[in-house]
Amino acid sequence: MGETTVRFFSFFTILTNLVVAMYFSLQLINSKIPLVDFAKKPGALTAITVYITVVGLVYQIVLRKIWTPTGLQMVVDELLHSVMPLFVIVFWLLFEMKKEVDWKQLPGWLIYPFVYTIYILIRGNFSGFYPYPFVDVDQLGIQTVLINCFFLVAFFVILSAMFVGIAKLIAKNKIKAN
Repeated sequence: MGETTVRFFSFFTILTNLVVAMYFSLQLINSKIPLVDFAKKPGALTAITVYITVVGLVYQIVLRKIWTPTGLQMVVDELLHSVMPLFVIVFWLLFEMKKEVDWKQLPGWLIYPFVYTIYILIRGNFSGFYPYPFVDVDQLGIQTVLINCFFLVAFFVILSAMFVGIAKLIAKNKIKAN
């Protein structure tokens, strides 16, 4: 693979949108393949919703003001950072098995962003390429980047807890309504 391809797939946005596409594709398969089973477990959709929500929020809050794509790139950018997160959140609201989403699932949901962060920091150390300005060790220094990473982890935890809490609240209200 060329450097351009590796860099393209070094963005959390790209990887997470691929995870979203894979999740929805796997929903169409009726099989006992482990990956299909995993994608259909309660909580998998919640984890993916957290990831894509982070993509959308980090873009809207941090990156939008420093990145101004034009033309077709602007359209794709909006699809990846705005439309897909909203689509997945609405899908989650309608179809997640909220009664079965549990607090104990939360640590497992942090594996993907943790591995991703370790990967980009190690790769960036060797290549000099960091996909996002808030993890650019060359520009900010390792201490600032580690602080930024701490806040990103906290953001993932808080957002995950919010989704679990909302799922439990919705499930509880559904039970009361019946």
